[in-house]
Amino acid sequence: MQLDYRHLLPAAAGVLLLHAAPALSFTEEQAAAGRAAYQQHCLTCHGPNLRQLPNALLGGPEFVGRWGSRAANELLAAARSTMPPDDPGGLPVETYSGIVAFLLQANGGTADTEPLTADTTTPVGEGLTGEVTALPALAGAAAPPGPTGVTVAGTVQGFEPVTDEMLLDPPASDWLMLRRDYSATSFSPLTEITPDNARRLQLAWIWPMRDGGTNQPAPLAYDGTLYLANTGGIVQALDARTGDLIWEHRVGAEIAPRGLALYRNMLIFQSAAAWALRPQDAHLIALDARTGETIWNVRMPDVYATNSGPIVANGLIIQGMGTCTVYEDNKCFISAYDPETGEQRWRFRTIALTGEPGGDTWGGLPDLYRAGGEAWITGSYDPELNLTYWGTAQAKPWMPASRGMDARDVALYTSSTLAIDASTGELAWYYPHAPGEAFDLDVVFERVLVNGAGDQKWVLSVGKDGVLWKHDRRTGEYLGHVETVFQNVWASFDRETGRPQYRQDIIEHEVGEWIDGCPSTAGGKNWPAMSFHAPSRQLIIPLSQSCVSLRAQAIEQRPGGGSGGGADRRFYEMPNTNGNVGKLGAFDVDTLEETWSLEQRASFLTSVLSTAGGVAFAGDLDRSFKAVDVRDGRVVWETRLATSVQGFPISFEVDGRQYVAVATGLGGGSPRGVPATITPEIHVPDRGHALYVFALPEE
Repeated sequence: MQLDYRHLLPAAAGVLLLHAAPALSFTEEQAAAGRAAYQQHCLTCHGPNLRQLPNALLGGPEFVGRWGSRAANELLAAARSTMPPDDPGGLPVETYSGIVAFLLQANGGTADTEPLTADTTTPVGEGLTGEVTALPALAGAAAPPGPTGVTVAGTVQGFEPVTDEMLLDPPASDWLMLRRDYSATSFSPLTEITPDNARRLQLAWIWPMRDGGTNQPAPLAYDGTLYLANTGGIVQALDARTGDLIWEHRVGAEIAPRGLALYRNMLIFQSAAAWALRPQDAHLIALDARTGETIWNVRMPDVYATNSGPIVANGLIIQGMGTCTVYEDNKCFISAYDPETGEQRWRFRTIALTGEPGGDTWGGLPDLYRAGGEAWITGSYDPELNLTYWGTAQAKPWMPASRGMDARDVALYTSSTLAIDASTGELAWYYPHAPGEAFDLDVVFERVLVNGAGDQKWVLSVGKDGVLWKHDRRTGEYLGHVETVFQNVWASFDRETGRPQYRQDIIEHEVGEWIDGCPSTAGGKNWPAMSFHAPSRQLIIPLSQSCVSLRAQAIEQRPGGGSGGGADRRFYEMPNTNGNVGKLGAFDVDTLEETWSLEQRASFLTSVLSTAGGVAFAGDLDRSFKAVDVRDGRVVWETRLATSVQGFPISFEVDGRQYVAVATGLGGGSPRGVPATITPEIHVPDRGHALYVFALPEE
């Protein structure tokens, strides 16, 4: 059961000003029964300490901030109306009451003599401390058993160090980094699989993965070995020909599922310091890619863990940061690390403070209450310019009225593209795509680097608003944009600068008022990456078509407070889509014109993989993994897998044979939670994590 408080449909308004309140209304018996129900229905996704899903935190200050002065029956109604995702309302009423009672107790609440019911209007109140109590009975059930470190010993034979030259020009047979190359193209130059023979694809091997938590892996392939971030803090090396396990390392904490990095003889990734604690202090870890043994494991100073890993650029490891939602002095930043030691070399803070460039763009908001600006999607890199390109998330809370700001306050450097010197961390240029962001439509996602005619060098990006932007990557000059899905949040765009202008009612929006907008907080475009198909010069983009009503909440400005959301939400179908939530859209990078689209009921949950053979691959919520002809979007092959298809498909070659790998997975917040509320007839099994590898039959 995946209870994501960011996606709840509350029955009544609530104000988030913490104040004295009566004792909580639930009994010890309810909480005990709720603990058992949580273990049965919720533990797999949310983990033993209620914080396994970064976008669905059921314990800690974020949870208290979300529900602190709302009625307990609102939380109960929200749980019943949305959970579990595959069968909302499908559990007995007393089961929901017990789970909510358990959540209250686990967050420091004290039981009462009166049971919690649908008529309980007692505020959650100050009875919640935000300190998640120890849950040993749950921890043993959810945490991976056994010791940490290398748990299966083995050696990758004939391993050659991954050099800077390899990263600059990856061998066609390999997939050495997230999205394959520095330009973040998610494009494979392999040609064996074509629209004409794709119908003959068959399963080459399958590797079952650990059920539980969010599974959005981005595997790497190098010289016949596949490296995989499994759930539960497990990293594995597999024989890419057969799927046989070579070695396994258990970290003992959550790791970023989206983004391993290979460099020299190291496999590098980010990890949390311990299971499900707040703050999630981040560690940077380098394993020996040959054996899985630890080379170094260092704490990243002032960094909170995120769900995407690093990029290695010009000899440095560059990493973003997540969960900068608390009102505190520490702010989000992008930082670089020495590959020899893991020592931090530079950092660029993404929140401008008073007296600094951009510090006057926060509407006079005191520095303490400036939050957000996460860089939770791995950046790209231009080695010729030595610039690394990152997107940033919005200011927090989501809506200006909740932040105490005006929608015309730009709030640098949030919701922007940042071009940063990879050696020094100095800002070369920035562009705010969503100044004063007001609808959780941030633009944090991948920056794809494409060359135009002559010496033109472009950076292209798409945010949750579905707007595809093109900029000069030397200077940040605006070169054009196109709306990839229907949007009605932006009323206009400046012809010269591209700067968007909100609708007037959004500018005037106040706390407690409902307001509508398209796309919804699922995007438009979200973390599943687009692909640049170089031969046809098309960007093929996974898109989602839904809309939202939001109601801003009052978020108290107090040290240690804050909110990662701060709005109630209701979702509905996007107009004129015939109920088709999922869309693959292809756009010509030179003209920005849409060349074709494929629309379907189920939302797409994987990145797009395109190949020089003329095929693009994508997977969806309804367990389908399909190949389409890049010329027109025609489906040329399709198969059904165990559960929803989620993560980053890759293609690689071993012994002259081309393979395509993709994972199935659960968890992941808005991209799957929102479509699940709009397409309730799509039932997704609550287990079935696995890695599937396909190939043409051997001759």
